[in-house]
Amino acid sequence: MSTATPPSTPHVADSHDLIRVQGARVNNLRDVSVEIPKRRLTVFTGVSGSGKSSLVFGTIAAESQRMINETYSAFLQGFMPTLARPEVDLLDGLTTAIIVDQERMGANSRSTVGTATDANAMLRILFSRLGQPHIGSPNAYSFNVPSVKASGAITVDRGVGKTKTEKATFTRLGGMCPRCEGMGSINDIDLSALYDDSLSLNEGAITIPGYSMEGWYGRIFRGCGYFDPDKPIGKFTNREQHDLLHREPTKIKIDGINLTYSGLIPSIQKSFLAKDIDALQPHIRAFVERAVTFTTCPECAGTRLSKEARSSKIRGKNIADACAMQISDLAAWVRGIEEPSVAPLLAGLQHLLDSFEEIGLGYLSLDRPSGTLSGGEAQRTKMIRHLGSSLTDVTYVFDEPTIGLHPHDIQRMNKLLLQLRDKGNTVLVVEHKPEAIAIADHVVDLGPGAGTDGGTVCYEGTLDGLRASGTSTGRHLDDRAAVKETVRTPTGTLEIRGATANNLQDVDVDVPLGVLVVVTGVAGSGKSSLVRSSIPAGAGVVSIDQGAIRGSRRSNPATYTGLLDPIRKAFAKANGVKPALFSANSEGACPSCNGAGVIYTDLGMMAGVAAPCEDCEGKRFQASVLEYRFGGRDISEVLAMSVTEAEKFFGTGEARTPAAHAILDRLADVGLGYLSLGQPLTTLSGGERQRLKLATHMAEKGGVYVLDEPTTGLHLADVEQLLGLLDRLVDAGKSVIVIEHHQAVMAHADWIIDLGPGAGHDGGRIVFEGTPADLVAGRATLTGEHLAAYVGS
Repeated sequence: MSTATPPSTPHVADSHDLIRVQGARVNNLRDVSVEIPKRRLTVFTGVSGSGKSSLVFGTIAAESQRMINETYSAFLQGFMPTLARPEVDLLDGLTTAIIVDQERMGANSRSTVGTATDANAMLRILFSRLGQPHIGSPNAYSFNVPSVKASGAITVDRGVGKTKTEKATFTRLGGMCPRCEGMGSINDIDLSALYDDSLSLNEGAITIPGYSMEGWYGRIFRGCGYFDPDKPIGKFTNREQHDLLHREPTKIKIDGINLTYSGLIPSIQKSFLAKDIDALQPHIRAFVERAVTFTTCPECAGTRLSKEARSSKIRGKNIADACAMQISDLAAWVRGIEEPSVAPLLAGLQHLLDSFEEIGLGYLSLDRPSGTLSGGEAQRTKMIRHLGSSLTDVTYVFDEPTIGLHPHDIQRMNKLLLQLRDKGNTVLVVEHKPEAIAIADHVVDLGPGAGTDGGTVCYEGTLDGLRASGTSTGRHLDDRAAVKETVRTPTGTLEIRGATANNLQDVDVDVPLGVLVVVTGVAGSGKSSLVRSSIPAGAGVVSIDQGAIRGSRRSNPATYTGLLDPIRKAFAKANGVKPALFSANSEGACPSCNGAGVIYTDLGMMAGVAAPCEDCEGKRFQASVLEYRFGGRDISEVLAMSVTEAEKFFGTGEARTPAAHAILDRLADVGLGYLSLGQPLTTLSGGERQRLKLATHMAEKGGVYVLDEPTTGLHLADVEQLLGLLDRLVDAGKSVIVIEHHQAVMAHADWIIDLGPGAGHDGGRIVFEGTPADLVAGRATLTGEHLAAYVGS
């Protein structure tokens, strides 16, 4: 008699198919609990500031990374960044997280696309093996390695008690151009921008930012003994002039303290010119642009390489030629090299270059400085190393991977995300674009509002369920903007003639002024090259790019926008004391926590602990300062206000302060009314930072506003508010030029300039100029096709 086989029970290991989060309280999250399916693509939506990044990056990805770090020895953990455990009750089912975020790539002026992705390293090895004439190791082809020669005595150990001194010579051939030291350009410094030679040092002759005679520089200049600080610089002898300007770093002793004296020019080169100019603070960048003239190095013609490195060639091209080629062309060139001895290297290089094309970056070149990449390009560059990876069951975390992508390119990005999922990985995406949300297996919508009005899960489930859910995202998901029927009449034109920057092909275009102009085209078509190189930032031009806001945990919206200055002055005037008392970074700071509001305890390789300061109870100010009031509030209560609340407070009554009210008006205009004035900048989302920057620049007196993808990080509902703001700027008599891919912004434009037809050397031409209605009617370009589909015509 046969017995029926019992039904097979699932293996216990297969039951862990969810990432479970319970009670997450990072930033503005309010006890959030979600269950995320593994090996599926989950999209997190919600208005800017609703808590998406706090849940995905600040909770799930942060805990995964922290737990991986804990598997290393305590010795190794001491060298790694210490990560605090996120505020959450339970995190279960985590897998290894690989984060691909929007952080701009290192803005070091020595960093290029090639050095950041290992493509340069592979090319250097290739040239050191196959280049003719053979000149040396891979270092001989690196623009970051100088040539070194040394000779002297060395001691050779011959056994017990036997040593012999021998003369030796050491030579290392590097690829760095000796003239420009691998920078590709040389600089000439205008001395009149460094100092006023009619004044003495003590009278404040030096005009370099930060070189004040009140601080350490004053002590060094007065005590070095190389010149008289009371003598006008114009009367210095040649020797004194040389010591002031050119003396190399020299150890000196002043009042028993060991210090280093360095001439002004070596100091400037080390502190300002060794960094990427775009990464400098605005006032320092303005000084550098005023004082320093950059010209292409005449010796290496901007290639950064020595003549030896340029002399070694493969198939008629040296390594500088290879790096200057568009990556799609370079891939074809590498494919033509057939040499069995380096076959594995060629295969690896070929795969890397093909990945660039696959991800839509084939229009770049390897010698492109990495600091010039947009946020979207930087994120896609980081994705490259994960394409074709054999890893599975990994959690990939993306922060708006469609940033900087034309609707045509979004389809390609969607395909890549689905490929990662189909290999058995969990893909978590923070996203706003309906085209990207459409491919989700599971959607988590946070909100309902931003900041303190957000931080809760409004919806979890399928895309169809989201549409019917009634949430802000659900209501706006199928929004379609109508093309403007009537457009504004230009008040003038800005003529651009013969533009050739990067891939632009001798472009002539008239940009209408006094209207809303949108410059569009596929990624790499030349939009930024046209706008940035042809409309130089200067008198009357306010340029707002995607550059990151720099700020520590001590920075907040009040300090960043300059709002704290009129508030401090108002408090000081009302109470008859110094304004410095009302700064948590100055005299008014609580002495126990130095104005931080928390006490940090370093625990070595373990995450440090931050506990609220017991003396000031987290208010950051001394008790005596909190006794001073203005309009019935102390300074800590004012900093705890939201922008909306503060706008009413400083707008009327005894606390009326017009200077503060004007700044608060601008913050409310860009949709940041919910932010508290004292909220640390480090807790703001990407969209909030972008709008904070926009609010700050709106104060500048300018006739032309140039905005680079202002919809970055904005929810569909926030885009409507942005369009209202752009309209108000134009109606106030300004000219607004926007580089943008968002169809709602295109449909709202008065005039569209479309570049293309492709990217890199397939782009760089004007393929359409006219109104949005004409673009839709013609459908002659990729942008026209997608805009027509969007508006449903």
